[in-house]
Amino acid sequence: MLAIRLPPDLEARLENLAKATARTKTFYAREAITAHLDDLEDLYLAEQRLLENRAGRSDSVPLADVMKHYGLAD
Repeated sequence: MLAIRLPPDLEARLENLAKATARTKTFYAREAITAHLDDLEDLYLAEQRLLENRAGRSDSVPLADVMKHYGLAD
């Protein structure tokens, strides 16, 4: 179970969309979360890797090496 408070303007937009499409606000909230959760997880992981790299706890690989490894180099 999840309860969220939305700003009034966003709540109104969601309500209008739900009415116009005969779907529930919950349907669209679920769709939005599903669509963006992967992106948010990827962003968090990238930020963590960047911090580790900057702190010297991980190594980086030059782009040219990666492209050559996957056969993408000219």
